[in-house]
Amino acid sequence: MTAPRPDSLSILFPTAQHTGDVTVRVAASYLAEQSDPSAGRWFWSYHVRIENRGPRAVQLLARRWHIVDGRGGAHEVIGDGVVGDMPLIGPGASYDYVSGCPLNTPTGSMEGSYQMVDENGAAFDAAIPKFALVGPAA
Repeated sequence: MTAPRPDSLSILFPTAQHTGDVTVRVAASYLAEQSDPSAGRWFWSYHVRIENRGPRAVQLLARRWHIVDGRGGAHEVIGDGVVGDMPLIGPGASYDYVSGCPLNTPTGSMEGSYQMVDENGAAFDAAIPKFALVGPAA
């Protein structure tokens, strides 16, 4: 299997942020089947790809999300790892995961950072780019 061309990655992951040798790419999708607008519930899935373009392995230890709903209400999510994992990402490798976000408005946004450490013990934060959560028009 060949790796996607960079232009293909931009189509699959329209939002990307580079922090040193780490690139975080995100794609969000509205999930109508898990949403109930009549009850004030909208739900999105988001697919994250973390790429290590550096010469050393890096490990994701924790995450910090800043979530804002369509009314400007903010919510922070802080915790260890992602989806129950603290992935070790080797040089030239990537790690993908999918998670979800409910909101009580049909629009919002997410952004944040991953707390990481390289194989030499140097800690750093990798930025998660801001991305929009947009449901269907009311």
